[in-house]
Amino acid sequence: MGASRLDFCDRHGEEVKHVMSERDGKEIIRREECGIRLASAGYAVFGMDYEGHGRSKGARCYIKKFSNIVNDCYDYYPSISAQEEYKEKGRFLYGESMGGAVALLLHKKDPSFWNGALLVAPMCKISEKAKPHPVVINLLTGVEEIIPKWKIVPTKDVIDAAFKDPVKREEIRNNKLIYQDKPRLKTALEMLRTSMNLEDSLHEITLPFIVLHGEADILTDPEISKALFEKASSRDKTIKLYPGMWHGLTSGETDANVDLVFADIINWLDVRTADSASLTVTPVRDVTANVQKVVEGACNDQGKPKRQYASLLCGLNGGGRRLVHRSSM
Repeated sequence: MGASRLDFCDRHGEEVKHVMSERDGKEIIRREECGIRLASAGYAVFGMDYEGHGRSKGARCYIKKFSNIVNDCYDYYPSISAQEEYKEKGRFLYGESMGGAVALLLHKKDPSFWNGALLVAPMCKISEKAKPHPVVINLLTGVEEIIPKWKIVPTKDVIDAAFKDPVKREEIRNNKLIYQDKPRLKTALEMLRTSMNLEDSLHEITLPFIVLHGEADILTDPEISKALFEKASSRDKTIKLYPGMWHGLTSGETDANVDLVFADIINWLDVRTADSASLTVTPVRDVTANVQKVVEGACNDQGKPKRQYASLLCGLNGGGRRLVHRSSM
C-alpha cells in the first residue's frame, strides 16, 4: 500500500532529543510530540503513515476502503510484536481522531491481542455539526464510484475547528504534509460509514481503555465518547473530559493543557504496566516473511524496503519493558 516510515529508531530519551535537533523544524509534525513524550516516559513507540497520508504514497488523503488502512496496521503492528525483544511485552494501541477508529477496529479483528488502548477524541461518530446534510450525503453516495477522488465534499475548515492555540494552528497550516483541501468523495463517505458502524457496535469493545475528549470539540462528538464509555463491555475503562478544550488535545491546545493531557495518558499507562507479571500477552500470530523483512529493515536501517513501513519512534527506557503502538490521524 506504500505506507511510509520516518527514520526514528532511538533507545533513550536523550537520543530522541538529539534526532529532533537534527531535523528541519519545518518538517517536524506536532504529532511526533506524542511519540517523543511516550518514549521519554519509557515506552517503545511505533507508528506509520496511512496510505495517502504524511509521506506515504498514493493520492493525497484518498481512502478507497477504510479496511485497507486497518489491514495495513493489522500486518505491521503484530510483526513488531513478533520480534524477539518484544514477544513478551505488553501491547497498547494509541489512536487520535481517525486513528481512534482504526484502533477500535484492530481490537475487533483480534480482541485478545491488545492489552489496552488510548483513544484521543476518537472518530466513533462524525459530529452532527460537521456532517453534511442527509440530502447531500445521498447525492454524493450516488456518484462515489464515478468520481471517487473528486474534492467536492462541503465541510468546514478542519484546522480552524481542531486547533485552538493560534500559534500552533498556524504551524499546522504551514506544514506541507498536512492535507488542507476539501475531503475526497470516497474518503469522506468511508469515514462516515466507519464511524456509523462503530457507533452501532460499541458494546463489542472489551479491552481496557482510556478515552480523552475535549468538551468543546466540534469535529468528533464528545457525546459519543461518553457513549463508548457507557456501552463498552470493558471491565477496565476510563473517561477524561476536558472543559473548553477542542479536538487537537495533544497538538492544538496551550502548552499547559497539552501537559495535562499527556500526564493523564502516561499515568494511565504507568498504572497498567507497573507489574509486568500481571500483563497477559497473547502469542503473536504468524506474519508474512515480507512484512517481517520490512520491519527488520526499518529498525536495523538495512536500506529502504520496497514497501516502507514507518518506525516513528522506538524509545526504550527502563529495560524496554513496555510497548505502545501508535495509529495516528
